Amino acid sequence: MFEAIRALLQFTTVLPLGKTAPFEAFAHNTWLYPLAGYITGGMGAIIILLLPAPSLVLAVMAIGMVLLISGANHLDGLLDFGDGLMAHGSQEKRIQALTDRQIGTGALTLGMMVTLLAIASLSSFPDILTAASALIFAETGGKWSMAILTIFGRPFHEGLHATLHERAKIWFVIPATLLLIPAFLLPLSWEAKGAAGIGLILLPFGMRYLADRLFGGVNGDVTGATGEISRCALLTLLVITLF
Repeated sequence: MFEAIRALLQFTTVLPLGKTAPFEAFAHNTWLYPLAGYITGGMGAIIILLLPAPSLVLAVMAIGMVLLISGANHLDGLLDFGDGLMAHGSQEKRIQALTDRQIGTGALTLGMMVTLLAIASLSSFPDILTAASALIFAETGGKWSMAILTIFGRPFHEGLHATLHERAKIWFVIPATLLLIPAFLLPLSWEAKGAAGIGLILLPFGMRYLADRLFGGVNGDVTGATGEISRCALLTLLVITLF
């Protein structure tokens, strides 16, 4: 299990963790995804709690830290998803836009919208403890969405997602969800947690439905995009409950 956690963190972060752990250890335990959210979200939360700065500056720095620690790997998936989402024509053309190496206007538009909304939402919390807790919750929930999509997202071609999906089991939902328990104990209102809980259920399955319609299935870019969109959506849901 130690090797599985190390492989998870090497896959989802750029933290220096020594020699490369066997990827198969994580591939057989993708229910561990939420653990990475506590690490990346926690590092962003440290900035919010410790640095004396205006809330907007802290939000930019905290989201930037999350992206930096993750190596912007999932952000890359979001950009690719944006190109596929905005492409016109057949399913094949959408897949080509999703999987090529070029960054188009769809990528820039979606990337900016999701990142700016996440920053705006995070900067709108009334105090630093609530903001830090919300970031950890949203980042952990985003990784949970990735775990769920890995389980239920039918791949449209061979690749990394297909490898992880093949090894995932339906019962992975249970331990992945149990890993969310500490996030639900964070100092956030029960109204906020309830709204976020509904969002957690809808987000990965909504992304799966959209990916099935657009591309005929899911790939690693869609999974990464789901993590980014889920973080943004959860932050937005959490802050909306305050108004």
